[in-house]
Amino acid sequence: MPSAPAAPELLAEPGAAPAAAPGPARRRRPSALWRLALPFGSLLLFLALWQAVAAAGTWSETLVPPPAKVWDAFLAVSSTRDGVRGYNGTYLVEHLGISLRRIAFGAGVGIGLGVLLGLVMGTVRWVRPLFEPWISFLWTLPPPAYFSLLIVWLGIDEEPEITLLAVAAFPPVAVATTAAVAAAPRQLVEAARALGASRWEVVKEVVLPSALPETFTGVRLAVGVAYSSLVAAELGISLADAKAQLSQGVFLTPEEVASADWLGSEGKPGKLAAYLTDTGKFLAGQKQIDAAPSAATLRDALYLKGLPDGLK
Repeated sequence: MPSAPAAPELLAEPGAAPAAAPGPARRRRPSALWRLALPFGSLLLFLALWQAVAAAGTWSETLVPPPAKVWDAFLAVSSTRDGVRGYNGTYLVEHLGISLRRIAFGAGVGIGLGVLLGLVMGTVRWVRPLFEPWISFLWTLPPPAYFSLLIVWLGIDEEPEITLLAVAAFPPVAVATTAAVAAAPRQLVEAARALGASRWEVVKEVVLPSALPETFTGVRLAVGVAYSSLVAAELGISLADAKAQLSQGVFLTPEEVASADWLGSEGKPGKLAAYLTDTGKFLAGQKQIDAAPSAATLRDALYLKGLPDGLK
């Protein structure tokens, strides 16, 4: 009867290391060049789809311009052409700086207040049920919903936008900080107290370090909410009033702007005069101008003096 084959470890020489078991084959990692090419490939695919949609002519070029026209507009607002400096006398990078300054100041105020109130709500028991329902309610409100109210209260200068960013950034940080402080390890807190640490020392040495990761998560969320709120505030548009802005000529083509329906005709005011009259009344109510121009004044300026040379 044939004997069974000996195990490999029995055939090995004494003192020799056992043979390693064959492991699973390693998956080949993508090269750095491939990882770098993927984002550029997705960008090229997006540009190609964009060009295809624009070339199809489904929408007007005013609404969906081709990439080349957008690039030309980008260069126009970033440089000086025909004596015109950027857009409205300001370069695009300067406009970007103004927006970043608003985010830094407005979101910074909201984040600072959120961290402070979160620390208080997390360490003082009776404060949390007092403020947390109102903060949660404020978090559920979309910031553009109360932007118009801030304009009525604070005017049309920088104050409404900065206040909007502060109010938008405040709830995520406050809620995250409160939860992080309340979840601080009880064993470490009790150990610090047993060693004679005061309440402030416990908060500074134990609670704050343990709460930092979740607090920074709240800060990241707050910056994202503030950025989206800034875009809505600077564009002055939301889903609710997009249709109204379309009807008010925000996205009109040059031919539609020069039409009689928009500019009107002699003796018959068009839509532009009506909107300018409403704007004048609003500015007069905000004490930004002394008095609103009358409809007759706007009619004379728009219709009796003729169109500018660029629109004829």
